[in-house]
Amino acid sequence: MKIAKLVILFVGLLPFCEMDGQSRWQIQSDQSIKWSIGQNIPHYDHIEMGGGKVATVLRYGVNTDGAFSLERSVIWPMLRTVPNDTHASLTRRFSVDFLAMLQVNGLTLNNEQVKSIQLDGKLTVVSEFTIGHTRGTKAGGELVPAIELTRVFFPSVDKPMLCERYTVKNIGNEKVEVLLPHSRVVYQTRPDQGVDGSYTLVASTVVGKEEAFLLGSGESITFGASVQAYKRGQTELLPDVEAELRSRDSFIEQVWNSLEFCSPDTILNTAFAFAKIRASESIYRTSGGLMHGPGGEAYYAAIWANDQAEYVNPFFPFLGYKIGNEAAINSYRHFARFMNPEYNPIPSSIIAEGKDIWHGAGDRGDAAMIAYGAARFALELGDTDVANELWPLIEWCLMYCKRKLNAEGVVISDTDEMENRFPAGNANLNTSTLYYDALLSASYLSKELGKSVSLSNGYRKEAEILRKNIAHYFEANIEGYETYCYYKGNDVLRSWICVPLVAGIFDRKEGTINALLSPNLWTENGLLSQTGTSTYWDRPALYALRGIYAAGEREKATRYLQRYSVQRLLGDHVPYPIEAWPEGNQRHLSAESGLYCRIITEGIFGIRPMGLHAFMLTPQLPAEWNFMELKNVYAFGTKPFNIRVIRNGDRIKTVIEREGKVWKSYSSMVGKSIQVRLK
Repeated sequence: MKIAKLVILFVGLLPFCEMDGQSRWQIQSDQSIKWSIGQNIPHYDHIEMGGGKVATVLRYGVNTDGAFSLERSVIWPMLRTVPNDTHASLTRRFSVDFLAMLQVNGLTLNNEQVKSIQLDGKLTVVSEFTIGHTRGTKAGGELVPAIELTRVFFPSVDKPMLCERYTVKNIGNEKVEVLLPHSRVVYQTRPDQGVDGSYTLVASTVVGKEEAFLLGSGESITFGASVQAYKRGQTELLPDVEAELRSRDSFIEQVWNSLEFCSPDTILNTAFAFAKIRASESIYRTSGGLMHGPGGEAYYAAIWANDQAEYVNPFFPFLGYKIGNEAAINSYRHFARFMNPEYNPIPSSIIAEGKDIWHGAGDRGDAAMIAYGAARFALELGDTDVANELWPLIEWCLMYCKRKLNAEGVVISDTDEMENRFPAGNANLNTSTLYYDALLSASYLSKELGKSVSLSNGYRKEAEILRKNIAHYFEANIEGYETYCYYKGNDVLRSWICVPLVAGIFDRKEGTINALLSPNLWTENGLLSQTGTSTYWDRPALYALRGIYAAGEREKATRYLQRYSVQRLLGDHVPYPIEAWPEGNQRHLSAESGLYCRIITEGIFGIRPMGLHAFMLTPQLPAEWNFMELKNVYAFGTKPFNIRVIRNGDRIKTVIEREGKVWKSYSSMVGKSIQVRLK
């Protein structure tokens, strides 16, 4: 697989991510990460991967004796169970050992010693085995490894199956006879548990016509296995595991070679590359169209106003991932189905392939989330037809929020995106701030679409008034910090005080940044939800880091982003941002990875859309870096372009490259804004 060349310069690994002075995982030259097994066992972890019709959570690790441990959780989002609610994706766990029936010289493999585990959008495990208990011994009786086994696990890109590829290699000096196993285990689910009746699950090996092989020293043989499921009227697939692997590799290559982030910090470069995979792979081909799903063995074939409309959708135009853009547009179309003249709330989530809704937390500020995300997405995509299609939804959501303003001019909502896990009063900072940002985007967008000048100016005027109201209503001294109370009566620090920074409200940036990075909120695992709790969620931490960059505090932001990235990419639970702890056991929900990527695009590079083909660029080049670059940026309706920032004495030179040539060049101080219009 062709991977972009990396600039290798590691930042120092931080104490909480070290084990005897050595990080468990190491970045490789091909941008993968690798764990070379030493004395740091036992250790267990879990990783989620997704394809168009299947998802999997692999719970893997290495036991005390050096043997590999694996349990597969496989999820089929379009095989719906009863009741057909948010969590009704067929999900089963499998511990089947396809190797148990493999024979070498008439014996089973024994005394496994895992040598390495590698992640790159797939899970690859390399182990060594002895044969039986008597063969392959030295004179002193010590067992000598005779077989090297490489396992590769990955979901199919477009079929409802988890694929596994096994390569058996003779690393001994003598020829060995290998017998490949034919194994097929079939399960039938109960008819009353499925929307479409009974589902068939098949776990089987994929072996060719030849089953017996004589391998000389250094020779190898490969076979496959799969776990699949299907409904009545469908038939069992005969997988071509090699073709499936090529498709998975092609997807990874496409994502990694689009929107490349290059800097002197290899850890940030690599964490960004991995986050692009997780943000992009969790898109499912449902009967309701392409739907990006959070994942986590819980949230599939469904969309949310926060995870999809607000978090990840505005990232896809930069990546140029066609399926991601299509899923984003489809999600807004689904939400638009629920516009109504009475201005009753749009549901928080549309579930079950678009056939039902979830609205269990009431109005979470969902209209503000949708307006914020849809307006930014429309501007960033740079497609006039799509922008015109989304405009009625944006306009409706803005009017909904306007009708929800209380006497003090901020937006009322039942709760916030935390859905009553923590108090939010009847008007919270997050909802009003998202509405503020959405008004600014709508002002730009309405002008681009040829709407009346009075409409564009009206949205900007409403934003100015709302900004004053936010200050009057929410500004407060909380625990000694001049920041915001999250809702009226709130007297402890909350993680979501970061949102004004992301929206460009810097009136209380010093106190807010100090509060966010104080021991009251920031821990080695990111931001606590509020002072005094042990609960942390990555999403506000990712917002906070983006906001701290936007506020110009790039040195602080970079130090904390480095620490966070080391923990998530190379620590004990890798390689993606997570949802929360203790809730969800640090699930690799997909949209969080989109938020990580937006730290780079909107935080470090400071990209803020101002038109269908125009944006504000505010590079925040850290003092320790001499350059940074975004290659193959697909946003704003043009051919891909590059943004290169180079230190030039006490100034920076920012270069926009198009079709291999310098298109524009700007000289400025770090942190100063530049207006770029591509058409």
